[in-house]
Amino acid sequence: MAGSYKAQKEDFVSNLRGGSVAEINYVTAVAAAASILWSALQSRLSFFAPYTPLSFVVDLLLNAFAILFAVTIYSSSPLLLSILLLSPAILLTCLLPRAGANKSSPRKPPDASASSSVAKSSTLPQKPFLTTYRGSMMAITVIAILAVDFRVFPRRFAKVETWGTSLMDLGVGSFVFSSGVVAARAPLKAAFSSTVSPSSSPSLLSRLASSTRHSLPLLALAFIRLASVKKLEYAEHVSEYGVHWNFFFTLALLPPAVSLLPPPQHASSLSPFIAPVVLTTVYQAFLSFTGLTAYMLTAPRTTLISANREGLVSAVGYLAIFLLGRSVGFAVLPRASTSTVSRRLASHAVVAALVYALSTDPRLTPFLLGFGSLTPSRRLVNLPYVAWVHAFNASQMLLFHLVHAFYFASPSSSSSSSSTSSSSSTSPRSSSTTRTAAAATSNSNGSNKAKTSEDTRNQSRTSSSSTSRVLTALNRNGLAVFILANLLTGAVNLTVPTLGVATPTAMAILACYLLVVIGVAVGLDAKGWDIKI
Repeated sequence: MAGSYKAQKEDFVSNLRGGSVAEINYVTAVAAAASILWSALQSRLSFFAPYTPLSFVVDLLLNAFAILFAVTIYSSSPLLLSILLLSPAILLTCLLPRAGANKSSPRKPPDASASSSVAKSSTLPQKPFLTTYRGSMMAITVIAILAVDFRVFPRRFAKVETWGTSLMDLGVGSFVFSSGVVAARAPLKAAFSSTVSPSSSPSLLSRLASSTRHSLPLLALAFIRLASVKKLEYAEHVSEYGVHWNFFFTLALLPPAVSLLPPPQHASSLSPFIAPVVLTTVYQAFLSFTGLTAYMLTAPRTTLISANREGLVSAVGYLAIFLLGRSVGFAVLPRASTSTVSRRLASHAVVAALVYALSTDPRLTPFLLGFGSLTPSRRLVNLPYVAWVHAFNASQMLLFHLVHAFYFASPSSSSSSSSTSSSSSTSPRSSSTTRTAAAATSNSNGSNKAKTSEDTRNQSRTSSSSTSRVLTALNRNGLAVFILANLLTGAVNLTVPTLGVATPTAMAILACYLLVVIGVAVGLDAKGWDIKI
């Protein structure tokens, strides 16, 4: 890449101030509006069952291209785009009954043994709203990492230099937060297992060894990216992570860092929420009351550590975001009624929004430990940035949860969920008793295994029919899709002078790129392949 053009590319993404949180909410609301229209089409017309080529095209337009339009040609009027999506959804919802509603016959009340069997077998059921949430987040991420290099993508959506908020700043934190949400599944599964006793919990060394092995592929990707960027003289934004650091290094640090913390003793209580709150508070105290902020922003890059200070120091904030995501996962992954999940998500959203307001509003900051009025900073990953990411993602999950509950949850399923939630939401505090009971009855319920297996398959089919295939594919191999998007972004930037491309050409390139990424993701999903990295 020629030196002068490389400098232009770097200037194009430097010294930016971002935009307002309200505008970011308007843009991201397009994903929710698209989900509502998708749900209306499926629940009223069974449009995506069976999944035909036309179904794929409509799915792609709603859950990928609508987001592309929101951050490009509709960036100045995202509310109009949302209205265009919501209008047919409202008509379908009001004018047509739910598909198959007249064909369903009253169900017999389930017997107690069947209900107990289902509760034990699916304490961690599939959550379609989480698939929609993570898939939508991946779609926005994939689009933004290439679109930011074109002039059709507004500069206020690109990452800010130091202070402020932007769509891409939110995307980085949301990627880490959503990873934390799904990371809660493994400890929850162990806690609910009838074969694992509390005394057999892995030691610190075994947890560290396991998490380090998990991080090795990410570490390899980080070094590969570093070598390729330096070798190809690819445009760099040094103040983002540092001279050598990149986002893959941050992702690789998270699993070992989490393994150093003691596992939550009571996953269904406030226990998982304590560590990130303490970590964020202490980290912000160092930023506010020591010279850490000045060091981060002005220190000369004379050593390996100072050259990469942004990546190294901000990893503490990203760890807090990951742990907050995991605390949300502990709250919503176990089987629970619709109202319980809604209440838990709303609690997270309200608390995080309150912390954001306390830390950023000069009239309220005296009530927040004397930190003073703060401005969100993705570069520092400070307290208001962490609170913003937490509040946004909890709100998004709540919104997708309510949409799914409105269009797909039946009264019978709701009551069943309510009746089993108390037994299936057992915390590790009482898991010993649960395991003892399970062991005592395991030899007498063999006749229920086939029924339980069938119930699990039915649950999987129900979840699949109420979830976009495109979003499911993006969620299933999210990290592999992210890597592919980065590779394609590099290829486009090395072959196309993106700064001089007109809007029609830019949109055509972005459309082709999006088709390739989603085509690969859907292909992997159709084959049933999970690429573990």
